[in-house]
Amino acid sequence: MSVKQQVAEQEQQLRQAVSRALDMASAKSDQAEVAITKSTGISVSSRMGEVENVEFNQDGALGITVYCEQRKGSASTTDLSEKAIAKTVEAALEIASYTSPDPFGGPAPKALMAFDYPDLDLFYPDEPEPDTAAALAIEAEQAALNHDSRIKFSDGASYDSHYGVRVYGNSHGMLGSYPSSRQALSCSVIAESDAGMERDMSYTVARDKADLWTPTFVGVEAAKHAVARLNPRSVSTCQVPVMFDRSVATGLFGHLVMAISGSALYRKSSFLLDKKGEQIFPDWLTINELPHVRKGSASAPFDSEGVITQDRRIIEKGVLNTYLATSYAARKLGMEPTGHAGGIHNWYVSHTGQDADAMLKTLGTGLLVTELMGQGVNPVTGDYSRGAAGFWVENGEIQYPVSGITIAGNLNEMFANIVAIGTDIETRSQIQTGSVIIDAMKVAGE
Repeated sequence: MSVKQQVAEQEQQLRQAVSRALDMASAKSDQAEVAITKSTGISVSSRMGEVENVEFNQDGALGITVYCEQRKGSASTTDLSEKAIAKTVEAALEIASYTSPDPFGGPAPKALMAFDYPDLDLFYPDEPEPDTAAALAIEAEQAALNHDSRIKFSDGASYDSHYGVRVYGNSHGMLGSYPSSRQALSCSVIAESDAGMERDMSYTVARDKADLWTPTFVGVEAAKHAVARLNPRSVSTCQVPVMFDRSVATGLFGHLVMAISGSALYRKSSFLLDKKGEQIFPDWLTINELPHVRKGSASAPFDSEGVITQDRRIIEKGVLNTYLATSYAARKLGMEPTGHAGGIHNWYVSHTGQDADAMLKTLGTGLLVTELMGQGVNPVTGDYSRGAAGFWVENGEIQYPVSGITIAGNLNEMFANIVAIGTDIETRSQIQTGSVIIDAMKVAGE
């Protein structure tokens, strides 16, 4: 029996277990939700051409949540026998009897359930033998070590292959499931010069192994990144344009995700509180969310509450169009759930047409940031201060690597003062964006 056939059979068994649990829970409560994600995978790591670690994993617990007179109780079990499920339902009911009533709890509205949902082609199981996975990791390491004599050590490479099935059901009659897979290859190396050592890495990730970069490409990219960082300098404290490389630009929009999430808003802990309908970005910037992209890294037919996912324009001509709300947050905020329980789905950020070289020309003289350190972001005020490393740029040309600096600003101003976004799209993230130039930030150095 093939892996796909085995998983199809497992999916049916899990659906039956969820259905049984729902029947038991619904008979003794006002409302109920049941979910399970069963995952299987292997992770193999190497260091300097030797296998360092091999891990197999197979996990997944059935989670049962009941609501009785607005009181919530949750319990879980890895045993899917009828007897174990019955005990777990009783445990959830017992817990509910001790909790306080919460009028905002309960499943998402029935009208938003994914009773009919698309197949998004997310399932490409690999299930490699440990030797095969190790060979891929070692090949990436070797490519890096062979690329440049200044690459002295490997800090490790790894190949990871995982697949699983998600099943969700609730007392509205919703019962949905889908399988998915994820493959990833990474390599980290250390370059050395007379002035010291620098570390950098590269990685590739995809649903389908066939869509991964080759091990040689991953290794060479890691080597190039590490060598480019050798002999870094600091810079004098200044106020200059800053370009966020595509690999770190995704994090800028990650702060947007957190700021417009319902939990931050109802707690009044967001710098974008009451900003819906207002312009927060330049009028040329648009962000579209497309949850149903086939093979998409963040595609999902429904969210973790069974709400059907749908295309949304998050930002339109710089204006914040929507908040992101689970059913609980939506009730707190007096809005409708948006299908974001569990996270966002494939954000595509618009660009201004420049490739990587043209972006450097647009930057002119300033700082190109390729790495960020620390967690110096205040979600309430938007104040932003983080350690950084990258390259100093003059007249559109990279001059030398930079480290030991801090960049600072405020996210409200940073968003409003984006002057360009490149066509060098970062495709490995759930947020797909090119490099981002902000017209001025404070750079603290010497």
